[in-house]
Amino acid sequence: MEFQTKLLLISFVITIILGIIILPILKKLKVGQIERSDGPQSHLKKQGTPTMGGIIIMLGIIIVTIGTYIYYRTKDIGLAQKLLPILGLTIGFGLIGFIDDFKKLVLKNTEGLKPSLKMLGLLLISVIFVLYLVKGLNIGTETYIPIIKQYIEIPLFVYIPFAILVILATTNAVNLTDGIDGLSSSVCTIIITCLTVIATIFEVDEITLFGASVIGAVLAFLIFNIYPAKVFMGDTGSLFLGGVISGIALYLKMPLILLVIAFIPVLETISVILQVVSFKCTGKRIFKMAPIHHHFELCGWKENQVVMIFSVITLMVSIIGLQIV
Repeated sequence: MEFQTKLLLISFVITIILGIIILPILKKLKVGQIERSDGPQSHLKKQGTPTMGGIIIMLGIIIVTIGTYIYYRTKDIGLAQKLLPILGLTIGFGLIGFIDDFKKLVLKNTEGLKPSLKMLGLLLISVIFVLYLVKGLNIGTETYIPIIKQYIEIPLFVYIPFAILVILATTNAVNLTDGIDGLSSSVCTIIITCLTVIATIFEVDEITLFGASVIGAVLAFLIFNIYPAKVFMGDTGSLFLGGVISGIALYLKMPLILLVIAFIPVLETISVILQVVSFKCTGKRIFKMAPIHHHFELCGWKENQVVMIFSVITLMVSIIGLQIV
């Protein structure tokens, strides 16, 4: 654990330095946040705040993970090589988010990456990752069932679409959670910390190392992202973190634990689904605005309140998650 702690601190410091360097570049490129006119009025003042800051997190994790790979290459080549698949998945998702952000914010293409192309890219990366887990690393299709604490073997033809769905759903849920200063980064840090602790309990060393790197990087980004945010992560960061969470959960054979520890992103997704279904079926809205964090804002909650309460809830469900694995 001593090495993992050092890794977390190194990742934190490197990402802070990257933030100090990259933030002025983002300002110079004028990649400013575009706020919805129908959103909370308090968000209009955020217009122009640099976004696409997820690149800070992504670069920090890439540097530290590659450094860890080089360090372990002569000590334990097997462990070193196991770091690469999860890094590949997260970089792939981050790059798709980066292309979307770049087109919208730098090239001023309001559509960004076409939704069909975006989904196709995410789907392709998900398929490659899942097939590599099952066939390349021979992890198999065993899935851990929390509470009863047993593994069940899922038929391959069921497991592959299930695992792909987990990745896409998690990524979308994290993306929806990213709507208030510091919310997504706070919630994701707690979720990833929980998964890293689980990896430590089950002695999955590669995930413990990777998780420590991610925790340090996201905590460093939070310094720039906490209210009032100096930078937003954009799709670059939210898709990247969605890939991290889903990729780790699948690697640990514990995707079902996300229903517990990722309660807030799940809630955000459900609120959007309910809002859309209700409006299409009845013409009425259930919430003042979806995702649900905006509903609470319009009810009079301050951004810091929402972030604090959602983070506390995530911490509590993470503790429950640790008890049932």
